[in-house]
Amino acid sequence: MIRMIHVYYAAAIVAALVIAFFVGIAYRKRVSEREISSAEEEAKRIINDAIKNAESKKREALLEAKEEIHNNRAEYEREVKERRNELQKQERRLQQKEENLDRKTEALEKKNEQAARKMAELDQAKEEVATVKRSQLEMLEKISGYSIEEAKAYLIANIESECTHEAAMKIKEIEAKYKEEADERAKEIIGLAIQRCAADHVAEVTVSVVPLPNDEMKGRIIGREGRNIRSIEQLTGVDLIIDDTPETITVSCFDPIRREIARLALEKLITDGRIHPARIEEMVEKARREVDATIKAEGEKTVFETGVRGLHPELVKLIGRQKYRTSYGQNVLNHSKEVSYISGLIASELGADIALAKRAGLLHDLGKSVDHEMEGSHVQLGVELARRYKESEEVIHAIEAHHGDVEPHSLIACIVQAADTISAARPGARRENIENYIKRLEKLENLTKSFKGVETCYAIQAGREIRIMVKPEEVSEDEMILMARDIAKKIEAELEYPGQIKVNLFRETKAVEYAR
Repeated sequence: MIRMIHVYYAAAIVAALVIAFFVGIAYRKRVSEREISSAEEEAKRIINDAIKNAESKKREALLEAKEEIHNNRAEYEREVKERRNELQKQERRLQQKEENLDRKTEALEKKNEQAARKMAELDQAKEEVATVKRSQLEMLEKISGYSIEEAKAYLIANIESECTHEAAMKIKEIEAKYKEEADERAKEIIGLAIQRCAADHVAEVTVSVVPLPNDEMKGRIIGREGRNIRSIEQLTGVDLIIDDTPETITVSCFDPIRREIARLALEKLITDGRIHPARIEEMVEKARREVDATIKAEGEKTVFETGVRGLHPELVKLIGRQKYRTSYGQNVLNHSKEVSYISGLIASELGADIALAKRAGLLHDLGKSVDHEMEGSHVQLGVELARRYKESEEVIHAIEAHHGDVEPHSLIACIVQAADTISAARPGARRENIENYIKRLEKLENLTKSFKGVETCYAIQAGREIRIMVKPEEVSEDEMILMARDIAKKIEAELEYPGQIKVNLFRETKAVEYAR
């Protein structure tokens, strides 16, 4: 009985479970149907919203497109209107130009007609003149009894005999006159060369003075047991004189280059403050390099200033060494430059080779660069150096003859000899400095501007020419000749200048018109 009850319970539970299963399936199906229907409704709503948004954006895009089309159309119409106006203006200009051209063409045609008539009249007049001339010649032939050719021959024979006599007399007169004026002309050439030449002369002696900051520095330069001063003297080859003169050391040596090296080395040591044999050797070597560089630079500068080209590099260095060489109170480098300048100027006056004269003048004292180191006179040493560095025979002969050691047999040698004598005779001559040079040019221009009718003027060619622009409405062509003469006379009376000054006047008339 109990077992049956258990069976009934189990069957009831199974039935309940089956019923619950089917009930659950039915419930789920109902829930799913509700979710599907709600999703469909949501989808329809989203689609409707999207359609509405699309339609609104479409309407906005259409409105923007219409507005842009309208703006572009207005801009296009404005541009078309502007271009039309511009074309109309150009058409009016072209029409005016055509009218002007027509008027000018008509005027030109009238002028051509007038010119043609005048040419015809001239041709007719020429024919009449030729006819009259022929008739006159025929009449003269009848009266004189000579034909034209016979009359020509007779006149030429008479004139030739008279001219021959007069020409001979004139030649003799000119020869006598120029013989009298030859000496005066030579003096003028030399004087002009001296006036136009420019060179400084620095009188140097055989000692250089080095200032000291205080007297204690003397002891440091002497050094312990004199080792510093001995080191300086041995390395430079100079004598240092340290005496009671306050704050001063004297460097003495006949070789100016050694003296300059010692002076520079002492100045560097005093500035540096470290004075001992090793430092002295370093500073002396540094000063020697600086002096060598200065020598080279001075040589190149001199060659550039004198305009001498193609010199051997060693000759350039030897020329630079002359900066530290003096002779009778004259600096040899400046003396050589002055001789080169004077030689070139004299050669230009005499029509000789200017470049060759300047080259020989620059090298004439070449031997003085080494005469304190080598045996022989500076003339012999200069000739040897010139031959060693392949200078021309004309230059070598000018070097050899500039003191009369040999007889000069060329014009260049005579010019160099004269230029050397001129330079040596005036050791105090000084070059015109830049301030005086500018003042002289300004004074020349101001003097010229003081004349009425002068518009502007320019001093050119180092003051040897003044170019003047005159006002055409105030100065006529004939008055220009008188004005040029008056300006030249005033310059001669009021200014001091070397050589001569060319007064060059210009007058220009302009007419300007514009075709519209």
